[in-house]
Amino acid sequence: MSKGRILFVMLIVVSMVPNMGCKQKKLYPIYSGGKSGYIDKTGKIVIKPQFDDAFGFSEGLAAVMIGYTWAYGGKWGYIDKTGKIVIKPQFNKAFAFSEGLAVVMIGGKWGYIDKKGKIVINPQFDNVSGFSEGLAAVEIGGKWGYINKKGKIVINPQFDDAWDFSEGLANVKIGYKWGYIDKTGRYVINPQFDDASDFSEGLAAVKHGKWWGYIDKTGKYVVEPQFDLAREFSGGIAMVQVGDKYGYIDKTGKYIWNPTN
Repeated sequence: MSKGRILFVMLIVVSMVPNMGCKQKKLYPIYSGGKSGYIDKTGKIVIKPQFDDAFGFSEGLAAVMIGYTWAYGGKWGYIDKTGKIVIKPQFNKAFAFSEGLAVVMIGGKWGYIDKKGKIVINPQFDNVSGFSEGLAAVEIGGKWGYINKKGKIVINPQFDDAWDFSEGLANVKIGYKWGYIDKTGRYVINPQFDDASDFSEGLAAVKHGKWWGYIDKTGKYVVEPQFDLAREFSGGIAMVQVGDKYGYIDKTGKYIWNPTN
């Protein structure tokens, strides 16, 4: 799981999920007549299609692109929910706001801006993730570490891949194996898994060989590896795949909905 995949997934999620956790009117990106705009849940156009590309709202703002050409691409900025441009398009790439900061690219390097468009962490990284629990994963010279919101490196780049912190732990990769560290960079669960996901509700899905199961924060299996795919827990249940069928399990591994097509 490369960081490129993480960023790609993040774009898809931000594009498709309708402003999770936002108490304001929810807006949904649409594409019509070669331009992107936004509708509300009734299907009414709230922001007319006018952008060359657009993503979902996060923390009240959405990244949009204008001025696209085949040869040079376009520039990314941010709008509010009235469609007003609040951060002028000026970035080569731009991602969703997270914990008050957004990832942007300038001149081939990644940095972070605040909601006024001010650069708070200079573009200097080869790749990055958004902030989660006060830290963000960054790549420097082919290795991943973590910075705080001042841009200070708090966990030295040393990992071959690194994901966001969730419930105090982050999954990191050394060689071909994944493990988990705390916010000091100390291994809490040594690298031993072939793949791994974030902790959610105290459990994390991990892959051993070809099968997925679930561990607790000590690294102990609470649901033995047996699934072709395993998602994060939400509301005490998780979706799992067995062959070409999908079902739901509880935290003991008991099916509450047997796998079906």
